[in-house]
Amino acid sequence: MTVEIPQNMRASGYDAPGGPEVLRIERPPVPQPAEGEVLVRVAYAGVNRPDVIQRMGHYPPPPGASPIPGLEIAGVIVACGEDVARDTIGQRVCALVTGGGYAEYCVAKMAHCLPVPDGLSLAEAAAIPETLFTVWHNVFERGWACDGETLLVHGGTSGIGTMAIKLGKLFGLQVIVTCGDDAKCAAAKAIGADHAINYKTSDFVEQVKTITDGTGVELVLDMVSGDYVPRNLACLAEDGRHVTIAVLGGMKAELNMAQIMARRLTLTGSTLRARPDTFKQLLCDEIFRTAWPHVEDGSLRPEMDRAFPLDQAGAAHAHMEAGDHIGKIVLEIGGE
Repeated sequence: MTVEIPQNMRASGYDAPGGPEVLRIERPPVPQPAEGEVLVRVAYAGVNRPDVIQRMGHYPPPPGASPIPGLEIAGVIVACGEDVARDTIGQRVCALVTGGGYAEYCVAKMAHCLPVPDGLSLAEAAAIPETLFTVWHNVFERGWACDGETLLVHGGTSGIGTMAIKLGKLFGLQVIVTCGDDAKCAAAKAIGADHAINYKTSDFVEQVKTITDGTGVELVLDMVSGDYVPRNLACLAEDGRHVTIAVLGGMKAELNMAQIMARRLTLTGSTLRARPDTFKQLLCDEIFRTAWPHVEDGSLRPEMDRAFPLDQAGAAHAHMEAGDHIGKIVLEIGGE
C-alpha cells in the first residue's frame, strides 16, 4: 500500500509561552519515522492538562520530543521505519506519544500503539491513551488496587476522573469522587461513580468517613497535592495508599510522619511523559492484555466532552482551563 505524504503539514504551535491565544497554525515538515516508529496520519488528538501546562511554559518537552503539543493521537499508519512490518501501513491505531499530536502527521513508537477496533470511533480512540495509561499504572500498578476496595478520586468529571470511574467499576472497585458543583456530581454518578461529593459545600474528609462507616478508603488518586495531601491521608484506611499524579494545588505538603508510620500508609506518585520507551512498551502490553478487551467488546469507552478543529486549539485550551468540561476534549484534525 502506497500513500502520498506531503513535505509539510498543518500543526498547532506557539512562538513563546502564554495564554490560549498564543496557539496558532504553523507548517512544519512532516516528521520521518525512525527505527521502531510509524508515521500516523492524525484524525484526532486528545487535549490534556499537560498540554496546557506546556503552553504556559511550565512543562517543557523531554529531550528529543517534538515541541508541538499533544500526547495522544488516533489515525491511520501511512509509513513505518525500516524494522517495522510494512503490513502495519493502513492500520487504524491510537498511540501515546511524547509530543507532536496537534498536527496532521505524528510519529509514534509502534510499541506504544494500540489497534482501534471496529465500533470505536477515531475521536474516541484519541481520547483513550493518556488517561488509560495513567489510570492503569497509578491505580492498579502503583496503587495496588484490588477487587472490593474503595478508591477516592479528585476531579471526578475530568478526563482522568471519568476514566478512573469507568476502569474502577470494571475491575470491582467502589469509587468515590469529588467535584466542584452539584451538576458535576450528578454527571459523575451517571458515569458510574458510587458516591460524588461537592467539595465546595461539604468537607470531603467527613463525607468519606460517613460513606465508609469510619474505616476510610484503601486508595486515593490525587491530582491536587498541596494542602490536600494531609486531608487525603485522613481519608485513608490503615495500610492505605496515596498516589499523586499532578500538583495543581501546589508542590509542597506538610505531613505528620508519625501518623504515616502508625497507620502504615504508603505515599507514591509518578509522571508518564518522560518515562523510558521500554517502560511504556511494557505498560502498553499489559493494558492490551488486561483492559483493551473491554474496549474491544464496547464495555469501556471514554467520556467525551466535545471536539474542536485544529485551528481552534486555543479555544480547546480555554475550554479546559474554564473547568466546565465533563470528560475528554479532542482536536479534529483529519476526521473519520
